[in-house]
Amino acid sequence: MKALFIGGTGTISTAITKQLLAQGCELYLLNRGTRNEGLPAGAHILQADINDEARVAELIADHSFDVVADFIAFVPEQLERDYRLFHGKTKQFMFISSASAYQTPLSDYRITEGTPLSNPCWEYSRNKIACEEYLVKQYREQGFPITVVRPSHTYDERSIPLGVHGSKGTWQVAKRMLENKPVIIHGDGTSLWTMTHNSDFARGFIGLMGNLHAIGESVQITSDETLTWNQIYESIAGALGVKLNAVHVASAFLDACSTEDYRGGLLGDKANSVVFDNSKLKRLVPEFVATTRFDQGVKQTIDYILAHPEHQAEDEAFDRWCDRVVGALEEAAARIRQ
Repeated sequence: MKALFIGGTGTISTAITKQLLAQGCELYLLNRGTRNEGLPAGAHILQADINDEARVAELIADHSFDVVADFIAFVPEQLERDYRLFHGKTKQFMFISSASAYQTPLSDYRITEGTPLSNPCWEYSRNKIACEEYLVKQYREQGFPITVVRPSHTYDERSIPLGVHGSKGTWQVAKRMLENKPVIIHGDGTSLWTMTHNSDFARGFIGLMGNLHAIGESVQITSDETLTWNQIYESIAGALGVKLNAVHVASAFLDACSTEDYRGGLLGDKANSVVFDNSKLKRLVPEFVATTRFDQGVKQTIDYILAHPEHQAEDEAFDRWCDRVVGALEEAAARIRQ
């Protein structure tokens, strides 16, 4: 198989890249070349900015592909560019959408590919929906061989997957756990969520590559494991070897008192219970099974981050904000008790 990835070094795409190269795929990566040092040998690098359409067209002029996958398209204009570049040059075009595009709030917590797409809370999700609509139009009218893939919360060893964190990443929450400081969990912590290790996602994605039954389809790829946010945070604290000091705060309150995009990331995504039905993926890729249980996967993440200080970015502004939120709640409770 000859494949081209636009991107190829992110959380999701890195795992796919590594597994494909181990399988002997003829893999090309089109990116700016700033994050390729961690990739295994064997990938062919086409170094360019995908937004430089003329340069990319020049680089791929003598190529055609079995699969082209865009991991970094977020708005329809970027897919219009991809269509101009790859129409007639690939047997399958794969677009990474998002499970956050599903109906928010959900009318049924069980999610299939037939769940309506609608998210009034998050522009990111609405843009992904518009991207899907553009591609479906090209498939129906021009025969462009698309496959839309919808991941949910996918993680790797480089970042701890959490619900509430600051703009500099998630390490500060782990640091608060290690210091026995109160850690904010949105809502009451009992809403349902799914965490998917990137190695599991990669197996499902690779099974869709070159799969003629996936042409024209939208497919979600997630773990089958469902967790509450309380269980997620307890697993992280357990991996750190500490006792969790949790403070539960309403998602709407967090959004109201923060400059972060908690309206999109919480109200439009993580505050809602989700349970994914992966029956469609398993029909298309019968061998797919997610094997990494969250408590095991996040232990690997914690061990990696503790051993790599470069992934321990502190966020003092977020730390102070957490203290103010917790202090405000304690003060309010004390006043009411008077």
